[in-house]
Amino acid sequence: MAGRRGDQKEDSVKISARNLLKGRVVDVKRGATTAHVKIEISPGVGVTASITNEAVDELRLTVGDQVYAVIKASDVMVGKD
Repeated sequence: MAGRRGDQKEDSVKISARNLLKGRVVDVKRGATTAHVKIEISPGVGVTASITNEAVDELRLTVGDQVYAVIKASDVMVGKD
């Protein structure tokens, strides 16, 4: 996957996942090896992604960044009280 380095053109990446939620990073909490990245999709609606600290660094994620939550799951579970 090519990224932005210096003055090189950024390549676009195509992925098979069809569930893309555009949002804004509202928090990044790093742990020992993993970070929790909170993404606000719309006011009061968000998702939290658990990714490696290395991925946070490579993507240069900071609060306020516009990002996509890419969701690819083989199962969806539903619970009810």
